[in-house]
Amino acid sequence: MFDASSSSAIRAQFRLNYPGFALDVDLDLPGRGVTALFGPSGSGKTTALRCVAGLVRAPSSRLIVGDEVWQDEATGVFLPTYRRPLGMVFQDASLFPHLTVHGNLNYGMKRAGVTPAEAGFDVILTLLGIDGLRCRMPGTLSGGERQRVAVARALLTRPRLLLMDEPLAALDLKRKLEILPYLERLRDELDIPILYVSHSPDEVARLADYLVLMENGRIAASGPLSETLARVDLPAAFADDAGVVLDVVVAVHEEDGLTRLNFGGGQILVSHRAENIGQKLRCRIHARDVSLAIDRHTDTSILNVFQAEVIAFAETDTPGHVLVRLNLHDGSALLARITERSRRQLGISSGSKIWAQVKAVALLGS
Repeated sequence: MFDASSSSAIRAQFRLNYPGFALDVDLDLPGRGVTALFGPSGSGKTTALRCVAGLVRAPSSRLIVGDEVWQDEATGVFLPTYRRPLGMVFQDASLFPHLTVHGNLNYGMKRAGVTPAEAGFDVILTLLGIDGLRCRMPGTLSGGERQRVAVARALLTRPRLLLMDEPLAALDLKRKLEILPYLERLRDELDIPILYVSHSPDEVARLADYLVLMENGRIAASGPLSETLARVDLPAAFADDAGVVLDVVVAVHEEDGLTRLNFGGGQILVSHRAENIGQKLRCRIHARDVSLAIDRHTDTSILNVFQAEVIAFAETDTPGHVLVRLNLHDGSALLARITERSRRQLGISSGSKIWAQVKAVALLGS
């Protein structure tokens, strides 16, 4: 594990008023892993991140990272951006076009006043797969390569906190898929917290450990990823992407072209996967891909069927539809989106024992 710095829990309170927009957030965030700030455009994600960076000074605010107070307006403390030990990565990699990759990386270390050994230069280049790019000019790199260099430059300053604002938004799908495995490695191997702003549900589901849902400048919900996604009481803005994320392990490659995945609540069958037995993956199951039945059916093409208990209901933004929270035997959650008519015809209520039929499973990588 690459120890870029000591782990630091984050206490963030920001209140800011603009004409037509107000930011009001109060958060306690974990000191390791990826915390995703997720929400629609204009929800305040980037503004909150800029407050953390010190690029926006919000009155009546407080920011503590570990044991360091970066901002406390009540006592007059405000560290400007250049004095905050953080790294920042934006949509645009913003590499110096006249410097090689090595020159860009060296610039970051010089500004931070650290040596390559202190910054973990070789470890970071290996972690991000850019060791072979040292002599290249930025203009010869792909979009994904440029972003990986930008991430490396940010890490070489030995930050206590890494901020990433829509780092994949400017990339096409091919380049996004190229860089995502490297971001997963950062999540798993870095000992510093990462704040990751995104409006992409798939990115968040694949990368995040902790989720903050924002709407109209406020926190709609926050908590560990799997727990937060399984809530049925979230605002309508998030209903279209309702679903859960499960951590699974590749168990068996079966002879008929399927792969069996194990998780706490049972087994999932998917089309053949190339990963080795024992490989950890994440899968996403959308509420719209889960149907419900009172009895278990064998005359169906759906392979993934689980016995579950109905825990809660909530209305959606689509008239005549409801969101159903289900628990499997181990407490793992599923969500199902069904019509109110179906709910009445099935006669299900809180506490009902039913069968959940999973029509589609999206594998999200390791």
